[in-house]
Amino acid sequence: MEIPRHHEHDANHKLPLPGQEEEKYIQPMADIFKVLSDPTRIRILALLAHEEMCVTCIAEGLNMTHSAISHQLRLLRSANLVKFSKEGKEVIYSLDDIHVLRLFDQALDHVKHKM
Repeated sequence: MEIPRHHEHDANHKLPLPGQEEEKYIQPMADIFKVLSDPTRIRILALLAHEEMCVTCIAEGLNMTHSAISHQLRLLRSANLVKFSKEGKEVIYSLDDIHVLRLFDQALDHVKHKM
């Protein structure tokens, strides 16, 4: 009879341990996950993972109002998940950096693995 194994651990992970200096990163991490807990914000990030877009294009892509998308983008910006640049009067949004995409790729891999 095989003894069931507990979770396999990767000694190379970077998660901070409570009570140690790097615990200061736990709350900001929790804040990111709070922002990511909304399906609309995940849909916005999925669109932006494919291409940079203006608010109007995001709103059309999600069949939502301009103001609703602007509100969600403000939350995503405050969490440093998206950034923007201006092209004339138009504001173009994109993922803040490659880490955001990696975070989503890992979450998707986990979901697919469990389904």
